Amino acid sequence: MKAVDTTRHTGQASIEQTCQCYHLHRDAYYKAKHRKCKQDKEAIQVIKLVNTERITQARVGTRKLHKELKVAFMSAGLKVGRDKLFEILKEHNMLVKRKKASCKTTDSYHRFHKYKNLVKDMTVTEPNQVWVADITYIRTITGFCYLALITDMYSRKIVGYDISNSLELHGCLRAFKMAIKQARPKAGLVHHSDRGIQYCSNLYVSELKKRNIKISMTEENHCYENAIAERVNGILKDEFYLDQCFLNIQSASKATKNAIHIYNNKRLHLSLGYKTPNTVFKNIA
Repeated sequence: MKAVDTTRHTGQASIEQTCQCYHLHRDAYYKAKHRKCKQDKEAIQVIKLVNTERITQARVGTRKLHKELKVAFMSAGLKVGRDKLFEILKEHNMLVKRKKASCKTTDSYHRFHKYKNLVKDMTVTEPNQVWVADITYIRTITGFCYLALITDMYSRKIVGYDISNSLELHGCLRAFKMAIKQARPKAGLVHHSDRGIQYCSNLYVSELKKRNIKISMTEENHCYENAIAERVNGILKDEFYLDQCFLNIQSASKATKNAIHIYNNKRLHLSLGYKTPNTVFKNIA
């Protein structure tokens, strides 16, 4: 079809002459042109629906987009499978490009006691059984600020968070106290973190012990030992633009609050059977 269009527009040959060169009938050209027009119209509808969904989830991936938009596709009379959606997004340069970033937020060389890893062989079966804690950085024009997160391992829900302009203990404590207030865990909760000085400090440990929370920590400097926390950090940055450089800590805080709300209430997780963290947490907790 491209050859016919090219020779036709340049005046080198007619449609019939070009079709004869390829041993095709003119009808084949017109049928192909009709299919292409139909596909282009469908692609425009698909892109419009994708753009609407990406207003709140700007970097949501293709698989989740397909699941999220399945009803909308059907309502619009569009037959769009996952592979077709992938092809349309690829053709229009709309596939999500993941970023890798590194900034060390863990100082495990300190005098405080380090605890054993209690979760590496544990089967997590319900919310508020294991919480994972971690700190990640957020850029601002004047430097870094730091986001402390507490995530429920079973539901993947972020139950507590705090942004501060330093790596000191207080941000982690505020995130933990928010989690206690919001999630109200039962007895037997395990708190898992890396071996950073914030989580090993006497004040933080005393807060955990005061509530009879079991303490678990990574034993080696490998990210897989706190994989859920690392994954949540990556999602917030990759999919919700927390990897950008903010004007100040106030604008970073506002963006983080919005991102966590959407993450908890709207983002589908493959590991949760395409459910949201909040749905899983509420249904079982």
